[in-house]
Amino acid sequence: MPAAGTILAMGGGGFTMEPENPALDEFVLTLAERREPRVLFLPTASGDAAAQVGAFHAAFGDRPCVTSVLSIFRLGEDGGGPLRERLASQDIIYVGGGSMRSMLAIWREYGLDHLLEEAWRAGVVLAGLSAGAMCWFRGGVTCSTGCPEPAAGLGLLPYSFSVHADGDRSRLPVYEAAVRERRLPSGWAADDGAALLFRGTRLERVVSSRPRARAVHVRRTEDGDLERTELVPDLLTALPRLQRAVTGDVLEFRRLRSWRESG
Repeated sequence: MPAAGTILAMGGGGFTMEPENPALDEFVLTLAERREPRVLFLPTASGDAAAQVGAFHAAFGDRPCVTSVLSIFRLGEDGGGPLRERLASQDIIYVGGGSMRSMLAIWREYGLDHLLEEAWRAGVVLAGLSAGAMCWFRGGVTCSTGCPEPAAGLGLLPYSFSVHADGDRSRLPVYEAAVRERRLPSGWAADDGAALLFRGTRLERVVSSRPRARAVHVRRTEDGDLERTELVPDLLTALPRLQRAVTGDVLEFRRLRSWRESG
């Protein structure tokens, strides 16, 4: 079956890192076809931390969307129905940061790895930052065990991805060495605030919430050297979340989508 979905992989940023800058989160909402998309947050990588869940509600609670949270650690208290139906009914699935190794182990135990792929192939938008971004690739560089090291992802995208290129400078040398030594396939490293948008498995666009955020494509050449190509993202600018339009006695809220400037 051909890949049909959309993936937004953020090197860092979003509501857990930039609560004062909603540009990336607003961009996520524009990726869904529905005017008020259904957004499911998966905080597994943080151990379903209450602070991360609270930050999600604070960021999206007053936006034109329908939000929910899937806490794997509290499924017995959840009462939200079968996992396949819950994931398939969403427009956007947003995955938070934390430990990629732990998250993937838990997902596989509950079959979420396959269910997320099904949802993606059916057209559900997958988005995430840090661990929630690297997980969609064949692999990335994680600090789940303390030191940066290559780790396998779900492989929906047949490339590699490394995050926090400017925020955690210990990762990039490890990432480049792993690509050179063929422990990871060619791919991208992204700064905090930079994000890569894929349609199916094709990179369509690079965006950022910060003027100086960059992404770089890293490829091993036939003679064993590394070829690095810097990508300059489109700079997203956050607009007011809601615009009120009053028609007679009807109070209507309309979403204003993020617009961009070349950066």
